[in-house]
Amino acid sequence: MLGGFGSVTNVEAKGSMEFMSEYVRGKKGARNILKVPPRIDTQYACDCGAGIGRVSKHFLLKVFNKVDLVEYTPKFIKHAEKVYLANERRNGRIGKFICLGLQEFEPEEEKYDLIWCQWVLGHLTDDDLVKFFQRCKKGLKPNGLIGVKDNVAKLGYCFDKDDSSVTRSDEIFKGLFQKAGLRLLKEATQHGMPDGLYEVKMYALEPELRPT
Repeated sequence: MLGGFGSVTNVEAKGSMEFMSEYVRGKKGARNILKVPPRIDTQYACDCGAGIGRVSKHFLLKVFNKVDLVEYTPKFIKHAEKVYLANERRNGRIGKFICLGLQEFEPEEEKYDLIWCQWVLGHLTDDDLVKFFQRCKKGLKPNGLIGVKDNVAKLGYCFDKDDSSVTRSDEIFKGLFQKAGLRLLKEATQHGMPDGLYEVKMYALEPELRPT
């Protein structure tokens, strides 16, 4: 995640909201007139690799009415449910806490406006990641999107022995998107991160062909 740099949460969350703004609010032109309508609704999002719910709390729940959280580690799910997102849960803003690895997660068909994957895909092999994306496509509503936000290596793969994860290059990510049948709509770099960390990039993706 942030590797001890929790103070950048607001900067990072703001970057995500700005990145997705044109899809949830549309584009405005001269005199603040709406030029392009919103691409997606703001009813339901899915937070993949949710941890204790930091991304849901500071980003997704500020945009979407309801969020499902998918997280492999039971203690993180418990903390999110009982402490970190307790108020949001009581207020009906949380749909489900789903304790599964992404290798096993299969979203309900046409449920989500946005499936957001942040700082989690490095725990999947390339093959598992492609299969995960293919399942996610079926979980999108018409016009729904997949969002990816992750560390990006300059070249190839960088392996972390401490947590058995991999950091992929931009080129590798884009190859996997294509292999999964996803079209890249937009990409951007997250600014304002501490020095010494990997570059963080965001990608907005849509299915090349909508599932039938």
